[in-house]
Amino acid sequence: QVQLVESGGGLVQTGGSLRLSCAASGRTFSTYAMGWFRQAPGKEREFVAAISRSGGSTYYADSVKGRFTISRDNAKNTVYLQMNSLKPEDTAVHYCAADSKRGAVRVGVWDYAYWGQGTQVTVSS
Repeated sequence: QVQLVESGGGLVQTGGSLRLSCAASGRTFSTYAMGWFRQAPGKEREFVAAISRSGGSTYYADSVKGRFTISRDNAKNTVYLQMNSLKPEDTAVHYCAADSKRGAVRVGVWDYAYWGQGTQVTVSS
């Protein structure tokens, strides 16, 4: 199992930037594909970005492509989400998640078995 703890959320103005971090416990971090998801009030949890075990492949939702960057440091057991050009519609609780299954990186909420507690991102207009 892996335990995940997010940090870095906060309040920012439109056009601003934030960098989220997700620290993972355990010595097998590199065996997990990692993803970021978000959930706004009254909406379903949605995919934001994902990264392969080695960090060599990344995937993004169309709504964040070109603005967000996912990365990981396997030596530090940490995955990051750099968020630039933030918009009010990015306001949500952001979660990191880990997928232990082998194969291609997945983007479905149901594919990820391990979740952090979430960190709030609020973008003011």
